[in-house]
Amino acid sequence: MSEPKDSLNFIEHIIEDDLSEDYSKKSLRFRFPPEPNGYLHIGHASAINLNFGLGLKYDAPVNLRFDDTNPTKEEQEFVDAIKKDITWLGYEWDTECYASDYFQQLYDWALALVKNGKAYVDSQTSEEIAKQKGTPNVHGTESPFRNRTVEENLDLFDKMKNGDAGEGSYVLRAKINMASPNMLMRDPVMYRVLHKHHHRTGTDWKIFPMYDWTHGESDYIEQVSHSFCTLEFLPHRELYDWFLDQVHTEDKLRPKQREFARRNLSHTVVSKRKLARLVEDGVVNGWDDPRMPTISGLRRRGYTPVSIRNFAESIGVGKRENLIDVSHLEYNVREDLNKKAPRVMVVLKPIKLVITNYPEGETEWLTTENNPEDEAAGSREVPFSRELYIEQDDFKEEANRKFFRLTLGKEVRLKSAYIIKGESVVKDDEGNITEIRCSYDPNSKSGSGNEASMRKVKGTLHWVSIKESLPVEVRLYDRLFTDASPDTHKDKDFMEFVNPNSLEVVTAYAEPGIKEVSKGDHFQFQRLGYFVVDPDSTSNNIVFNRTVPLRNSWTKI
Repeated sequence: MSEPKDSLNFIEHIIEDDLSEDYSKKSLRFRFPPEPNGYLHIGHASAINLNFGLGLKYDAPVNLRFDDTNPTKEEQEFVDAIKKDITWLGYEWDTECYASDYFQQLYDWALALVKNGKAYVDSQTSEEIAKQKGTPNVHGTESPFRNRTVEENLDLFDKMKNGDAGEGSYVLRAKINMASPNMLMRDPVMYRVLHKHHHRTGTDWKIFPMYDWTHGESDYIEQVSHSFCTLEFLPHRELYDWFLDQVHTEDKLRPKQREFARRNLSHTVVSKRKLARLVEDGVVNGWDDPRMPTISGLRRRGYTPVSIRNFAESIGVGKRENLIDVSHLEYNVREDLNKKAPRVMVVLKPIKLVITNYPEGETEWLTTENNPEDEAAGSREVPFSRELYIEQDDFKEEANRKFFRLTLGKEVRLKSAYIIKGESVVKDDEGNITEIRCSYDPNSKSGSGNEASMRKVKGTLHWVSIKESLPVEVRLYDRLFTDASPDTHKDKDFMEFVNPNSLEVVTAYAEPGIKEVSKGDHFQFQRLGYFVVDPDSTSNNIVFNRTVPLRNSWTKI
């Protein structure tokens, strides 16, 4: 049974309408066309989910095309990272394409435009061209070189191609309409001279096509049926169609550009230029820093492919841009990890607890569940002894009735262990508590089945046995920016909102079974949040990254 049409998003309505008119299902082909000038970010994840999701829905091929037209900013590193990210998200492309593979065809078409009087070589500087284009309310003025003869244009274009022209000396412009209300139609630049090494073509080409000229023509070459892009490209659609008009023949399918709204994420930036600045200025430790909104950064942070796909699906596609609170993304991460992440006990900020009536030198092994959300997860054994670590924040010498953790004269349960009662504290010369002394009820062991073990107390604390505990490095990541929209302030640089406390590194103490972990393993540190083993980990120094806290809050632990 087919999906009801009114349940489709507007992009799917467009496709359905095309299928009901002159498109066949066999003619459908989509593409994801990143520029390899940086790493993919969470915004790209939504576009990936849209295009590859449409491919799955309509059983249509999806191309991965790299729009690699700017050798000054593009690198093979970015190509490899993009392919890795898409694969990690769980998608497969039909054909791997590169705009650079079409350089000869693009040049031949451009040459035909010159011969037909629809393109000319301009000798103005970029500053002069920008000034001459006018404003949205003032028509542009024609270039003094607009009416060069076809022969002169061909000669100059040949010099550009052969490397006989210096960078910035000439550009090739389409001859359209300098009075158009759409400034993009005012004789746009099609080619510029660049004597730079290209990651695929080397130094074969001395001229490189502009994005607007390349994009639609590449769609046409690949016979992409629908070119979906974000709303900032809406003004480009008229130019996209004009360029297609110059090459389209009736025997081939004509691509259709349509636009959807970008979903911006709070407390971050997704401009590649701004992300590159964070990397270059050393604010973060590379494109895959867990504070970055890049897919590689989110992966290292511990986000899962399922959580990102679910997030993209939940926010959908729309016609209006809006700001999505990052907590919605974090919610999807929790929902996924809650079902699959094993539980372990780790103390981030330890304070010593001594059970005065527990036998000295004795260790017993207690059973605790691995994941209460997964019946098949089983259980594990953890060591228990007289001297333990608990969290500093889990104890107050004096507390009100709403404090349900440990205080003097009050009982709490140690997770999967015994009920204890605060008795006294030991302090240093400055009055800081260095040790908590308590007593325990030996008949209250969890799961022992006797009446004492069923006794209810309001608080439950996690803990580790000091003697058997394993020190580990834990990186506590907070949001990278203190402002929800750091790049929307006209009078301030987005860098002014960088959170100086976005990373805190602590030495924590974990139960001994942690020693057997592998890089990329996910865990829930009980009562603290979800964590992942970082690639920096070694056998002698296990490193964990905090993925998200247990609740929708980023207050400091």
